[in-house]
Amino acid sequence: MDSMPSPPSPSPLPHVLVVEDESRIAELIRMNLEAKEFRVSLAGDGRSALALQRESPPDLVVLDLMLPDMDGFEVLQTLRLRQESLPVLILTARTSDEDRLQGLTLGADDYLGKPFSILELIARIQAILRRSQPARELPGRILCSGPFRINLVQLTVHRGRVDLQLTLREFRILEALVAHPGRAHSRRELIQMAWNVDARPLPRTVNVHIGTLRRKLGDSEARPFIQTLEREGYRWLLPVRRSKY
Repeated sequence: MDSMPSPPSPSPLPHVLVVEDESRIAELIRMNLEAKEFRVSLAGDGRSALALQRESPPDLVVLDLMLPDMDGFEVLQTLRLRQESLPVLILTARTSDEDRLQGLTLGADDYLGKPFSILELIARIQAILRRSQPARELPGRILCSGPFRINLVQLTVHRGRVDLQLTLREFRILEALVAHPGRAHSRRELIQMAWNVDARPLPRTVNVHIGTLRRKLGDSEARPFIQTLEREGYRWLLPVRRSKY
């Protein structure tokens, strides 16, 4: 009797090495990347980063320049000597034209200044991986929820054939909500997800954006999509499924 063929093994999760000495920022990046189904390694200095890169080669490196032991440019040069094709995204408070030019000249694939939006960082990581590994299917590129189709690459939301024309801030809030349907998101959490890391908008600013988002989605009391929870925040009420197409 012929044996049944073995099912194909699942593709490994994309592996990102984050080199960042500020633990708060590093943990924020790790938490959000893992929510997007990335595997994440953290290094707080250049020497640890180079050791981790050798032990478990990543698919992409997010690299701060202001590290306690080695300058980030030195780390970048070493990475390029070891693995010329390894994608590197520089994430740094050093945003002068000279620093940006030096980073790109040394072989960085992208350069993002601090303060930064965590969702913009994720979008840039996904874009770099699509260019460097076109055969890899990045997980969860499109979310389908009720009548909505949310494209995380193009940053668009469609209801049927209608493009809802969300602002970038509204899109970021919606993405944060649908990433964990049914879970309460505090206003503080939404600020962390949808604004720059160091931004300090007032909680009522979130309320205003939620109100505008609801109107664009067609949310109503008869058919709510976003629920307001007194003293807790907001949650997405519809189930969500991921699609690659």
